[in-house]
Amino acid sequence: MNIFPDTQHVKHLGRTEAFPELLLLSLSGSGIEFEYTGKGLNLTLIGGNASKVENNEANYARIAIYINDKREKDLLINAEKISLRIAESDEVKTSTIRIIKLSECAMSLVGIAPLEIAEGESIKPTKAKDLKIEFIGDSITCGYGVDDEDPLHPFKTATEDVTKAYAYKTAKALDADYSMFSISGYGIISGYTADPAVRMDNQLIPDFYLSHGLSYDVLSGYPVPMDITWDFNRFRPNLIVINLGTNDDSYCQEDKDRQQEYQDRYVDFLKTVREKNPDCTLVCILGLMGQRLYPRVEAAVASYKETTGDSRIYSLMLPEQDGSVGYVSDYHPLESAHEKGAQELISFLRPLI
Repeated sequence: MNIFPDTQHVKHLGRTEAFPELLLLSLSGSGIEFEYTGKGLNLTLIGGNASKVENNEANYARIAIYINDKREKDLLINAEKISLRIAESDEVKTSTIRIIKLSECAMSLVGIAPLEIAEGESIKPTKAKDLKIEFIGDSITCGYGVDDEDPLHPFKTATEDVTKAYAYKTAKALDADYSMFSISGYGIISGYTADPAVRMDNQLIPDFYLSHGLSYDVLSGYPVPMDITWDFNRFRPNLIVINLGTNDDSYCQEDKDRQQEYQDRYVDFLKTVREKNPDCTLVCILGLMGQRLYPRVEAAVASYKETTGDSRIYSLMLPEQDGSVGYVSDYHPLESAHEKGAQELISFLRPLI
């Protein structure tokens, strides 16, 4: 018996999109969670074009499967179709199953085909949490390189794990349902640039926020995420945490005009976020990989409040990672640095809940 992973049968995690044959996952942390009663189910995962390339560890989608909160499988989608038997037992058992895309949208996509269970077995959604949080960010939110403690190593989806990053840790600690909108290298006015004279104005989060993200991968027969409009009614957060500016800083440096443009465009983005999420509290953070632009974040929040009269917005500077302790690939934060940032954020958010 085939069960389509729609919201009648499973809880969707993050931004997902249902098509007749599969549920598309693009963004970090997207996935499904459900309660299964039976002796074992068959799961089929469908990979995009990235899955068809041999030795493509830099781009394969990375997926985790949890059974009763324990990670039972951690795999790279290195084939167009991967079929698994999960939650097997000799007798009928009830288990909570969670399937999460650990890697980000830019490099690879994955689809979940209908779940196959036996007659008499059942699948139902897990209960929705009372608290809902959206996180908007870049590589830090994605958990870039967190499984590779060599700062000289480049990016690979195989070492990216959103569950070890501050955002997921915060949602977990606050017992919240979450949605992540994060793309590595992206910013408000410029993506990451190795040369401040070169502005990466094609790598901007505001340009894609209304969609399912940006992906260079293609899942044959389906639209790319940036062409799929997100329905904001599907997830109404109580809190939205925005962590953008680390990549902009590579372009802005000490240039006051560029910093002012970042501040002004930040205000514009806040207005967009508020338009789509009228009932939540906004929290703007920065600092894990550098604090230079944080005063501009504070100024943007102040300007937004003054021009709109909207007081449901705050700012918080996170502790900068300690390089003497170490880094992961491309000098991104260790999991311990993410944990430290999460604790600061959790303490800040609790009184706002």
